[in-house]
This record gives sequence, C-alpha cells and structure tokens, in this order.
Amino acid sequence: MTPPAATAPTLPRSRLGATGPEVFPIALGCMGMSGMYGAADEAEAIATIHEAIELGVTMLDTGDFYGTGHNERLIGRALAGRRDRVVLSVKFGALRAPGGGWGGVDARPAAVKNFAAYSLDRLGVDHLDIYRPARLDPAVPIEDTIGAIGDLVDQGYVRHVGLSEVGPQTIRRAHAVRPIVDVQLEYALVTRGPEARIFPVLDELGIGATLYGVLSRGLLTGRRPGVADVRGHLPRFAAAHHDRNQRVVGALAEFAADHDLTAAQLAIAWVRAKVPRFVPVIGARTRGQLRDALGALARP
Repeated sequence: MTPPAATAPTLPRSRLGATGPEVFPIALGCMGMSGMYGAADEAEAIATIHEAIELGVTMLDTGDFYGTGHNERLIGRALAGRRDRVVLSVKFGALRAPGGGWGGVDARPAAVKNFAAYSLDRLGVDHLDIYRPARLDPAVPIEDTIGAIGDLVDQGYVRHVGLSEVGPQTIRRAHAVRPIVDVQLEYALVTRGPEARIFPVLDELGIGATLYGVLSRGLLTGRRPGVADVRGHLPRFAAAHHDRNQRVVGALAEFAADHDLTAAQLAIAWVRAKVPRFVPVIGARTRGQLRDALGALARP
C-alpha cells in the first residue's frame, strides 16, 4: 500500500459547502486527546497533531468542553508557529456538572460570546474558523444563537458558522440567518440515519458536512471501551449487543483483509466513497492511529 505521507500532499481539497474553507479530505478530531476515551499522553497527542499537519491535514475539530478546556489548551500549545496552516472547528454550549456529568446546553446569545472569549484565550488565537453549538438548546430559538455567532463573524472573531446534530428544519432556519458552511453529524457503515433526512437538505442548500464516528466510536475496529472511557456508556456497547457486534466486526475485518486494508481504513474509505463531498473526522490519539487512518486515502 502507498504510504499516506506520499499521497496526502497531492490530494485535492474539499470545500465545506458553497461558502466555506477548503480543507484536506480528512479532518482530525481531538476529543480523545483529553481523557474522554481514557488516559491520554499529552506529548504523543501534540506529536500527532504536528504529524497530521505535516501530512497535509488542515482541519482540527474540538469542543470547549472537551476535558473541561484541556483540549483547547493542548491544541493551542500544538499550534505554536502553525496557526496559519489549520482550520479550527470549535463546538460550544455543552455544560458540565462538578462531578463530571453533563448539565445540559446553553446557547443563549450572551453565553455564545462568553464561550467564544474563553476559547480564543485557551487556544491562543485571534479568531475561530468555524464556530458551532454542540447541540440544540431547546430553550433558545436557533435564530438567536446563530445571530450571536453572526455578530462574532462581523467583529472578526469567527470566520464561518456551523451546526452539529440538528434536524432539517433547524438547518433551514439557521441558514436563513447566516450561511451555514457545514453540519457535524455521526455517520458510519452502521449509522446511516442522515442519508434520508439530512443529506438531501444539505445538498439543496449548498451546505457541507463533517462526519464523526466513522468507526462507530471504535466498534468497527473491535475495540472495547475501558472503564474510564465514556463510550462504555453508549447503548451500542451494551452486553445485549455483543454477539451482533462481533458478527459485524468479524465480517468487516475479513473483507478488509481481503482488500489489503485495516478495518479502520475500510470504514473510512467507505464513507469517502459514499459521500465524497463531505469530510470524515477521525479521532486519532496517536501517530500510529493517524497513519492507519490516512492509509484509507491511498485507496481509490
């Protein structure tokens, strides 16, 4: 197989929607670098970000609540001297309780601007390339939230507006306020819900998508979450689904081996072939995981 380092720089870029930035065809999701999937090595995480940039990756995805701010500070350190080479996608609004649990969503206009101020400081940057609410706040009209992000665009603190995990009507309402460049959605071989309801709306409006969970949170690679891994609480990893999961993983691994691919490469290549206009987000925490994922780009 051609090594990713030889193919990455020559790959054409993908534009996020009709008005968004051009980015490398795979984005790097940084959540797992801040303990969400168990203990993480900071030095290795920073080395992974550096290698991703050297191999051509341009988009980094984070959330201000990942590791209660740790992830943004980590990325800020990694980007010293490299800021102009990346597109920063930042999610906001998810609240945390003192014990570590989730406390809902806050997307009020004042909160939007407050969250942005902290993100700019933690990342050590003067603007965010794409800013998006992590989830819909049921207490706040989406027009108010997007209007607040629009104010930040007008002031130069944000370049583009995005969304995450919202339905068709919310997308339409938001896009009527400010152009939405992309919607972040979970999509994989075994998670195909957006195909029927969301993708047609995105195509109609000229909006892109960044697709996370392309490995179904690690399920498609046969990896089982550890005790400290938040994925262990997901229904898909419940004991009742173990036998079915093993059958899926086994079939995928066999097919991948027959085509000289790893299971991760096959899952990523499938997403790219299915929706080439959209950008998969891969959650590599190590350089080895990054290289494995980028190996999917060596396949037509």
